[in-house]
Amino acid sequence: MLDREGYRPNVGIILLNQRNQVFWGKRLRAHSWQFPQGGIKHGETPEQAMFRELHEEVGLCPEQVRVIARTRDWLRYEVPDHYIRRDARGHYRGQKQIWFLLQLLGHDSDMNLRATDHPEFDAWRWNDYWIPLDMVIEFKRSVYDLALTELARFVPRGNRPHRYLRSGVRTKQHRASPTNDRENGNASELAKVSKTTVS
Repeated sequence: MLDREGYRPNVGIILLNQRNQVFWGKRLRAHSWQFPQGGIKHGETPEQAMFRELHEEVGLCPEQVRVIARTRDWLRYEVPDHYIRRDARGHYRGQKQIWFLLQLLGHDSDMNLRATDHPEFDAWRWNDYWIPLDMVIEFKRSVYDLALTELARFVPRGNRPHRYLRSGVRTKQHRASPTNDRENGNASELAKVSKTTVS
């Protein structure tokens, strides 16, 4: 399902633990890390898609998280041609995403990367909110930066992340809507495989 401009509607999930660290998943049989994300199916709202993807990719149910906020508008990224199937080139441009900020109410042991027969991740870990994005595939980095920036002001107080701890260029901050609502900071942190792996 593509819009008129060739973007597929999608949701992204920034999941916090009680220390305001964020969940990163290591893509199955790959050396890249990312947040949970996935397409919005026909007839789904972004929130319904978010809860479905949360269960499919991380194994969590709605009652195990609290929705804190979401981005106000779509955030878009384009996918380079060499990542697009030949028959889709010229039609498919990339993703447009609504991002959700969630807080885990349960425990680390509630995570299940094999909740479905088609897992997305083979390992996961918690990282600081503003860890550099070097291990995210390059064409997604700017939209990750936009989502983290827009939603940072909704991170619960007490251990709120500070942007100055992050290396890199600041981006323009966008407004978000609340819902009914370290080496130098470093890519090697994401490169280390979590102790929590799929068995």
